[in-house]
Amino acid sequence: MPDIEFRGVTKRYGAVTAVSGIDLSVPPSAFVALLGPSGCGKTTCLRMIGGFEQPSEGPNYHDPQTFENFKKDTGVAVEVNVFGSNEEMLAKLQAGASGWSLFVPTNYTISTYKKLGIIEPLDMAKLPNFDGTQEDPRFTSEGTIDKVIYAVPKNWGTTGFAVNTKKLTKPMTSWKEFWDTAMAEGDSRTMVHDYQLTTIGNALKYYGYSFNSLKQDELAKAEELLLKVKPHLFAVSSDYQPGMRAGDAWMTMCWTNDGAQLHRDIPEIAYVLGKEGGEIWTDFYAIPKDAPNKPAGYALLNYLMNPQVAVKEHLANGAPSTDARVNKLLPKEVLDNPILYPAADLLTPLEFGAAATLTDPGRAELMARFKSA
Repeated sequence: MPDIEFRGVTKRYGAVTAVSGIDLSVPPSAFVALLGPSGCGKTTCLRMIGGFEQPSEGPNYHDPQTFENFKKDTGVAVEVNVFGSNEEMLAKLQAGASGWSLFVPTNYTISTYKKLGIIEPLDMAKLPNFDGTQEDPRFTSEGTIDKVIYAVPKNWGTTGFAVNTKKLTKPMTSWKEFWDTAMAEGDSRTMVHDYQLTTIGNALKYYGYSFNSLKQDELAKAEELLLKVKPHLFAVSSDYQPGMRAGDAWMTMCWTNDGAQLHRDIPEIAYVLGKEGGEIWTDFYAIPKDAPNKPAGYALLNYLMNPQVAVKEHLANGAPSTDARVNKLLPKEVLDNPILYPAADLLTPLEFGAAATLTDPGRAELMARFKSA
């Protein structure tokens, strides 16, 4: 497979300079893929693991035109595969699944992928659109291990809960209120993630414990709460937008981008960050070591790093950007949206997911017992 050749095709957009075109030396019949648990195509295909935004939810994890424009520019189309969680994606990759040339891991998983030899250092010379000096270091550090870049940021966000304020009229500001309401006014109308990190983590916050706790006594308390709440739930699912939109569910655990999309379309659905804390996260792009079409994987990644492309992505998916160049291009109403860019005091108690939670057997077994109860 020929390498990608970049030929200095730069354009200037106000204060932003970006590589707007590439000479991609990839046969028209090439097939490349994107994989991921944070969301995300089809024809001459670049296969991509795109995340755990569900295809059924309606709103897009990507701007629909992004991959169409990429295909027009390069002759390579993008196919996206979606998984329900980082754990599911890791299991698939560990089992030997291949065929993906780009994927979207969340911050706390990157060190594990590196240890397992699933990813390798990025060739930054092939990513001229990436400018690390414009990235917010709060959200990007976990993509770099021992001063070597293994992944570059896609976007960041938080995990809170969405509530239909016409159905549940009592104001809520905490995870304690979320769980208590699920067993009272929200009985049979509440959803939690099918995802151990957030479901267990937010149950731990009920007691004021760390979102990432691995302590047996604290996990036992979280399990006690989860088993108590389970009969009152509408569903355990990370595909919660359809239920909230239909009015079948009134409250759900929720990621930033879903919260922004739901509130935009149904203003009575509010997004709440629990005052006790919870999760803050960054999704990254990485290229698997065994990627079948690395040239096209790098081409797509570089294309997505173009601020003019990235700004459309962020407007489509509702997740905030880590890139100052992109933020300069966003409308003021987006930057002023408290769902996307919360006040500092709400961010302070939030925790990034810890790598140990990804492979901890105690948390995995707890989640299995909860789901089967």
